[in-house]
Amino acid sequence: MANTKSAKKAARQTLRRTEVNKARRSGMRSAVRKVEEAIAAGNQAAAAAALKVAEPELVRAAQKGVVHKNMAARKVSRLVRRIKAISA
Repeated sequence: MANTKSAKKAARQTLRRTEVNKARRSGMRSAVRKVEEAIAAGNQAAAAAALKVAEPELVRAAQKGVVHKNMAARKVSRLVRRIKAISA
């Protein structure tokens, strides 16, 4: 257990930050799942619309340090590629 005043404060901050990060990660995953479901259904318009919501979620998560920026970029790139493949 934290003994010093600063350690106790750091522990409180960590708990708050963890909750924020969990919410951000969960929202990001939900947005990506919606895109993947639209791709699986073969609905290009719905997938593109869902991607417009998912991309900012991914980028924001990367900016806030919840996920690595390369991971976010890779996910966006792969989703875009899969959406384009639907029409082909």
